[in-house]
Amino acid sequence: MTVTEVLLLLSKSPSNTESHGNRFVLVAAALAALGGMLFGYDTGVISGAILFVRQEFALPDFTVGLVVSAVLIGAVIGAAIGGDLADHFGRRRLIIIAAIIFAVGAIGTATVPDVGLLIAGRIVVGIAIGIASEVTPLYISEVSPSGTRGSLVSLNQLAITIGIVISYLVDYSLSAIQGWRYMLGLAAIPAIILGIGMLPLPDTPRWLVNHNEMDKARKVLKRIRGTVDVEGELNDIQSSLQRQRGGRAELFNPMVKPALIIGVSLAIFQQVTGINTVIYYAPTIFQFAGITSASSAILATVAVGIVNVVMTVVAIALLDRVGRRPLLLIGLAGMIFSLGLLGTAFFLPSLLGLLGDMAAAGLMLYVASFAIGLGPVFWLLISEIYPLRVRGLAMSIASEANWGSNLIIALTFLTLVQILGRSGTFWLYGLVGVGAWIFAYLLVPETKGRTLEEIEEHWRKGLHPRKMGKQ
Repeated sequence: MTVTEVLLLLSKSPSNTESHGNRFVLVAAALAALGGMLFGYDTGVISGAILFVRQEFALPDFTVGLVVSAVLIGAVIGAAIGGDLADHFGRRRLIIIAAIIFAVGAIGTATVPDVGLLIAGRIVVGIAIGIASEVTPLYISEVSPSGTRGSLVSLNQLAITIGIVISYLVDYSLSAIQGWRYMLGLAAIPAIILGIGMLPLPDTPRWLVNHNEMDKARKVLKRIRGTVDVEGELNDIQSSLQRQRGGRAELFNPMVKPALIIGVSLAIFQQVTGINTVIYYAPTIFQFAGITSASSAILATVAVGIVNVVMTVVAIALLDRVGRRPLLLIGLAGMIFSLGLLGTAFFLPSLLGLLGDMAAAGLMLYVASFAIGLGPVFWLLISEIYPLRVRGLAMSIASEANWGSNLIIALTFLTLVQILGRSGTFWLYGLVGVGAWIFAYLLVPETKGRTLEEIEEHWRKGLHPRKMGKQ
């Protein structure tokens, strides 16, 4: 069964008049989510490749951290420019541009003669990741009906996790020949597929309305909704636009501030609770736990990636049924517990014989908890909670905060291990997780089942975020 068929089963049964539109939306979402797969592949592939890059170039810890983190420098740049570009040129065109950058970066990093050019190539790849990380969920959100928007936007998160698993499998299959260049270069294949696949797709009706292309917007809405009765939705989109000034000044509007604070805070929490430490350094963590072979450490990491995929599928099934808030709170609680377990595993020397098993269990529980909560919910919420005129810009700010935090964590992980020890580092991430849970409980809204225009109207009325799902 394909991912598209799974999502059709997860969503409400469509009527005959809606089935064509639903199929089109699913196909469009699946194609756009290839950007998420590239995001995941280029994020995860370095975890195995760095073991051989370090050996080939005889790199010290700081340079290892720089090679790993270079992609994040680019991602910060991509996130900073992505919002304005998405609002100006359109969501679809920007996904195609990101695909081209992905392909160029992948080929470049596979052919570099020295570590300096490798770092430069990783920055180029990072720019594409930064752009794709915000524009892909934005595109999917704006073409999706409210009843299945959570599942469809989270298809991007599923694609990210699949990309990570593929990168781990590629790392493992090429570890015997230490083929780190092939590991990095293979990302060009899905990049080319993404660019070509997006060519026949339309831009989102909301972007078209925002640029006064009403006839095109009407045609696209009819196509993606599978009905000719789209005037009500068009009028809602127009009305929301007429009540806004637009541009950067809108970010300082009291209506937008709560949503901006929520998005940026979740962006930071998603990273400072340590998720990409696990993604980037999972084989290294397994080596800490006593698995000395590089190929065995990479293979153990594949199991963690599979757990990530499976639990993301579970999240997709539940987001439009259970809601965003419950999954976020449950997931954060699981992350806190598993980080405590990881810290304990490395703290007690008497458990040395069980250290590998405890580390594996802690990592899998941690990734599973992230995959049903903070992972998909953050990217979904920032595609939903911002007013249309500043949606691209506001998502850019949240994405920039996300990638900036990611960069700091990646650069500091090995240093933190030296200062606090392995146990202290994981306990610190767990303590931050407690703060994230409290923040989410107090301020994160429930957006399940509400149209983007209804969410915008909630902020316009100045209501508390937690009242959103209770109206």
